[in-house]
Amino acid sequence: MNTDEGQKQLEGKVLWEPSVTRKNSTNLFQYQNWLSESRNLQFDSYNDLWQWSVDQIPEFWGSLWEYFQIKSVNGYKNVLNYGPQGKRLEKAKWFTGSELNYAEHALRFRDDKVAVVGVDESGSKVEWSRLDLFIKTAEIAAGLRSMGVGRGDSVVAFMPNIPETIAAALAVASIGAFWSSCPPEFGTRSVIDRFHQLQPKVLLAVDGYRYGGKSFTVDNAIRQIQEEIPSLQITVVLPYLDKDLQLTADDIKNSHPTILWHDMLIPDQELAFEQVSFDHPLCVVYSSGTTGAPKAIVHGHGGAILEHMKLLSLHMDLGENDRFFWFSTTGWIMWNILMSGLLVGASIVLYDGNPGYPDLRSLWKVAQDTQITCFGVSAPYIQSCLKAGLEPGHEFDLEKLKTIGSTGAPLSPEGFEWVYRKVKDQLLLASVSGGTDVLTAFLGGGPTLPVVAGELQCRCLGCKVESFNELGYSVIGEVGELVVTEPMPSMPLYFLNDPDGQRFHESYFDVYVDVWRHGDWIKINKNGTSIVYGRSDSTLNRSGVRMGTSEFYRVIEEFPEIADSLVIDTSRLGVEGKLLLFVVLQNDVQLTDDLKSKIGIAIRSNLSPRHVPDEAYSINEVPRTLNGKKLEVPVKKILSGTNVEKAVSKDALVNPQSLDFFVELAANGNY
Repeated sequence: MNTDEGQKQLEGKVLWEPSVTRKNSTNLFQYQNWLSESRNLQFDSYNDLWQWSVDQIPEFWGSLWEYFQIKSVNGYKNVLNYGPQGKRLEKAKWFTGSELNYAEHALRFRDDKVAVVGVDESGSKVEWSRLDLFIKTAEIAAGLRSMGVGRGDSVVAFMPNIPETIAAALAVASIGAFWSSCPPEFGTRSVIDRFHQLQPKVLLAVDGYRYGGKSFTVDNAIRQIQEEIPSLQITVVLPYLDKDLQLTADDIKNSHPTILWHDMLIPDQELAFEQVSFDHPLCVVYSSGTTGAPKAIVHGHGGAILEHMKLLSLHMDLGENDRFFWFSTTGWIMWNILMSGLLVGASIVLYDGNPGYPDLRSLWKVAQDTQITCFGVSAPYIQSCLKAGLEPGHEFDLEKLKTIGSTGAPLSPEGFEWVYRKVKDQLLLASVSGGTDVLTAFLGGGPTLPVVAGELQCRCLGCKVESFNELGYSVIGEVGELVVTEPMPSMPLYFLNDPDGQRFHESYFDVYVDVWRHGDWIKINKNGTSIVYGRSDSTLNRSGVRMGTSEFYRVIEEFPEIADSLVIDTSRLGVEGKLLLFVVLQNDVQLTDDLKSKIGIAIRSNLSPRHVPDEAYSINEVPRTLNGKKLEVPVKKILSGTNVEKAVSKDALVNPQSLDFFVELAANGNY
């Protein structure tokens, strides 16, 4: 089957539909029954339920507060207030008067059931029960309190995705302090650029990490972080590489005092949960930071509790009988969402290491060995498994698996089909789209809905996602800007070091009046499904015909000769430039004229004649951020003559050396 025929057969194809039995067993179905019984509200379809949830915002979120039994000392006065200036999304205040704590909700289960499973590259596994997690969190919290950490202080972690990091984050939350983390493989400058914005009191770190079968120490990185963040009062190091690690007297007594993890712990202490307002800071996460200092985005306790319980329970169908996994480092928003599996009683499975070591089968083996029921990965990981010819359903026992989550980039229709052919034909494939900015997904899984190749099943409840055309009108069945026109409780509280809110406003609200512009292209279909086409600021605009880069990659990466690709439109305002294609070839493959011709024919027939590349180049690797996103906009800036230091922060990249090719190409000016 050629590429054109395969794509046309997949478009709009229903790949899976839940049985009546499965629909009726979902948390979403139970919630609808509860609405019927408690509110006398009946809905004939998911889309009807969604419409109510965005038309009646206070009623919807108020129902979730009651349904999920949110614990608050004083209840709340109002679900939603806007203030004296009237309705403004960026000024919305939620559940005023309430006092609660994220950690108290995450740790409400305290028994022998498994709470956290930690797995590393070697296959070693550790399990903590709910009671274990509660006790370890209490020991860390007591230690932090003894160091002077209190309400409103900040604690930062230079740690991998391991159980101790989860316990530490919960301990910080229990105190009413706020948390931020970076994995130890981050570049030191990138870590400092993030952490210094918080003026933290305490740094939690490991002595090193393992990745791709190799061990790396981080002693120098810790020293540099200590020296460049003067607010730090103490550093706590967990012996991770060297279990027998000892500190010298100078380490303990110098101007940057350091102690070992076990010396921080204070056993046999009650775990007190500081009661804080709904919008009290819980964590700080960051924009990608590819240009300039990363924006430090502050999220609150209440927004995380309510939004994550909704997302994980109603859209991902998670509960007490589930084991929830999402491959992530501690520097990606999916780590925060993974931790929130505890809110709905699920056991969470953590993986520390390279997902491709020793090969792409590693994570599927983890799914088998830990009996994962919800397996979350990035879309590029699924595409890589497809290209590698993997058949996880034949190689591993995935009997417990009932949901696969995909995010980080649009998943191609071929990726959808591969899951159902090669992994399991009876499961929910939940392709989700959202982001760090809102701590959640706008678009995602609908466990009572069919799965259509290449399409996201639904707009999430309470998320009024729309597609705006060039005139700013909401459209259906047309590609437009992804916007949100009603407030969400997990929208950012504010940015750090942005006292007048100018950066916050410019990031989301400076294009449309009182409308959140997210920066993606989206098409919303009449049936409520949607397709995301990639970032709107990296659109391919050829003679007035706009196209998202994801459509382009879908065609290019179908070629067996091509392992990865990057496409750049060098056009600027008023000037149509060239469309440049960069490909990473499989071993022993050359970018011949014949291959270029095949690419041109495929683009012409599948996309448009206007999007046939003007030039094609072979490169060693595609530049990617630390979270795996392709570096389209910064590369375009480099090719337009912007100095590389101004175009991108190299510490925000997983492979900064990959930029050398583009710098040289720009210098030669012969593209």
